[in-house]
Amino acid sequence: MKFRPCIDIHNGCVKQIVGGSLQDTGDKAKENFVAEQDAGYYANMYKELGISGGHIILLNDVNSPYYDMTKEQALLALEAYRGGMQVGGGVDPKNAMGYLDAGATHVIVTSYVFNDGHINMDNLRFLNNKVGKEHIVLDLSCKKQGDKYYVATNRWQKLTDVEINEKLFYELEKYCDEFLVHAVDVEGKAKGIEEDVAKILGNLDGMKVTYAGGIGSFSDLDKLKEIGQNKVDFTVGSALDIFGGNMNFNKVCAYR
Repeated sequence: MKFRPCIDIHNGCVKQIVGGSLQDTGDKAKENFVAEQDAGYYANMYKELGISGGHIILLNDVNSPYYDMTKEQALLALEAYRGGMQVGGGVDPKNAMGYLDAGATHVIVTSYVFNDGHINMDNLRFLNNKVGKEHIVLDLSCKKQGDKYYVATNRWQKLTDVEINEKLFYELEKYCDEFLVHAVDVEGKAKGIEEDVAKILGNLDGMKVTYAGGIGSFSDLDKLKEIGQNKVDFTVGSALDIFGGNMNFNKVCAYR
């Protein structure tokens, strides 16, 4: 279990937002924090501390007037920390190699694989053949419906029919190197983890999985460590003091 840093970029700025508040219409989101520094600043900070395996997420749709600005920031971060971070947000076979060539270790993919409300295995196999399993992170970010969780796509605005369960991870692991799971209902709220999601992740064996969503205190980390059986890496965003929160960044980095 280790800390994975993040750089979330929206409308050309590094931000921390409430995940479920994103709207493509008007490029709106409820903001917890908007950085004065650019994405390269944070990437360089992570590099200097030797914290690898974090993710850069582009939060604008490719058709947004802000998309080019957001992508420019992502590329700036990749340049600052070549070989140290992953990138996601609108990734498909057309742009995946460009991000890898720019310095990303992995591309993070959701909507290209989970589209029109379903999983598209042909797309997943095509991407796998193009960039290689070792460069793919599947983002299985999810929302709760009833008593189950389902993959959410399109910047967490659209729910699919793909249920999050242990079987799904074992079916998909042959096509990717890692999984990233945002618990969207608690993302950006720093009021506690989604325990049922953490339990699913903790029951997995032999996989690299990162959990994100709701971590707001060290007691939340302790709970994730227990429920996740010390096997699940974690991301903290809005709660970090470098993003305006109360959790000390250096202590979070050192948490084991």
